[in-house]
Amino acid sequence: MPGAREQGLAARCLIIIPCLNEAGHIGALLDKFSLDAERHDMKIVVADGGSTDGTLRIVEEAMRRNPRIVLLNNEKRIQSAAINLAVATHGDGYDYFIRIDAHGKYPDGYCESLLREAEEKGADSVVVAMATEGFSLFQKATATAQNSKLGNGGAKHRHGAKGHWTDHGHHALMRIAAFRQVGGYDEAFTHNEDAELDYRLVKAGFRIWMTDKTVMVYYPRASAVSLFRQYLGYGRGRAKNLLKHRVVPKVRQALPLMVLPVVAGTFLAVLNWWAAVPAVLWVTICLSYGIWMAVGERNPYGPLAAVSAMIMHLAWSTGFWLQLLRFRKRTDPSS
Repeated sequence: MPGAREQGLAARCLIIIPCLNEAGHIGALLDKFSLDAERHDMKIVVADGGSTDGTLRIVEEAMRRNPRIVLLNNEKRIQSAAINLAVATHGDGYDYFIRIDAHGKYPDGYCESLLREAEEKGADSVVVAMATEGFSLFQKATATAQNSKLGNGGAKHRHGAKGHWTDHGHHALMRIAAFRQVGGYDEAFTHNEDAELDYRLVKAGFRIWMTDKTVMVYYPRASAVSLFRQYLGYGRGRAKNLLKHRVVPKVRQALPLMVLPVVAGTFLAVLNWWAAVPAVLWVTICLSYGIWMAVGERNPYGPLAAVSAMIMHLAWSTGFWLQLLRFRKRTDPSS
């Protein structure tokens, strides 16, 4: 099998897979990326946050078959710490790392596409569009929501676009020198650590390229409760990011902020029924969009996707406001 230099890809690259209880996915990922590791002279680093579901056994079996796979114990458990640890431990002598989400699916040639884009564009980071697929009824509905403007607000790293320079996207490949220069991920962030790092990268003069040559597929949460918790964390992370860097949220981020106040306002309907109008309007818009998807796009998951989208909106808004209140309480000298 030809090596990386024979294919014109002289750069050396780490593959980093943060994971926690991913027994259902980690084996297939390691099998897939083992081929890339051999083809392009890569090392695969699995940074595990304390799995108890058989993930470690699967990784250890893969290590016995392929010495290019190594396992790290990520005591801090979160993804930001996993990437930082992997780069600190194994990054010397490598030009790039590719971040792989253990809860996702990747096309053939994924690593090669990223490396070629980085080299051809001179990018310090290459980000990808992210599509969502589900298996259960709820997952399929959530995937429909997350792939639509109702769920993602038109984010380009969700629905894809022509290749372009950007200020943020779903993290895929990054130049290790750039990553180290800005200090890596901020481990105070359990969510939204990628957007926070992108802010520092761009501010330091590094360039981020959104590729249209490849894409990754993400599997959504399988229940309403887990979906709510996930987006609660996203909302908290976005608020922390904006507070840390003193930036104004974009319109697509600002609109969901109104959801919690709108829902909370319905409690005032006992005093005046007009208080419930904004919440009714929000629900109507979401359900109408879902019906439009069912009829206009012939997507049977449209109406249920509207419910998933409302869960996402409310959780994100709740997380954002909770983080703001927490920040205000911490900085209030009278508290």
